[in-house]
Amino acid sequence: MAKKGKKFIEAKKLVDSTTLYSVEEAVELVKKTNVAKFDATVDVAFRLGVDPRKADQQIRGAMVLPHGTGKVRSVLVFAKGEKAKEAEAAGADFVGDSDMINKIQQGWMEFDVVVATPDMMAEVGKLGRVLGPRGLMPNPKTGTVTMDVTKAVNEIKAGKVEYRVDKAGNVHVPIGKVSFEDQKLVENFKAIFDTILKAKPSAAKGTYVKNIAVSSTMGPGIKVASESLEK
Repeated sequence: MAKKGKKFIEAKKLVDSTTLYSVEEAVELVKKTNVAKFDATVDVAFRLGVDPRKADQQIRGAMVLPHGTGKVRSVLVFAKGEKAKEAEAAGADFVGDSDMINKIQQGWMEFDVVVATPDMMAEVGKLGRVLGPRGLMPNPKTGTVTMDVTKAVNEIKAGKVEYRVDKAGNVHVPIGKVSFEDQKLVENFKAIFDTILKAKPSAAKGTYVKNIAVSSTMGPGIKVASESLEK
């Protein structure tokens, strides 16, 4: 275990680990316990009562947060012809086909999100070993394999986030920056909570949302009462 700094230890004293805070209280505490010198990201972690090893209990998707994430992400679009022109017009940072594939194979990775038209996926599949482990492989479930490249680029630029349950049944999602107004963080938090609830697999049994915690990049986790997130 890495040794925690003095600032983190002081920040942790502000949080009662036995308390479930309301979403408003939790957002206030996230700001008070932020120990980073930069504009830290605010992250939410949901512990869900699902078995991710079972295909019918997978949770994966994407949504546009009401107030974005505070981070402008660079978008690479794999497309040809008219679709490539569309992607450029929509504001994609990089557009190409085999030229971009070669560039990535040579080690270039200066992008945050990848979008591809369906006809490009056979080619893009060659990058599976590179993009897959980084969570960058385009996927129809998250709207990144699509003919509507304009919509895909616009949504990503507007603050689209992807969510996916990990092997331990957790979902981690960024909901903004510490510099955001409290109300914007609360609204983003409620929006992702609502989306996670709607994504509940019918095969999941027992308590679905077991635990919710929010934290800043380097700050302590703060437990949140799910009732306070219900609209």
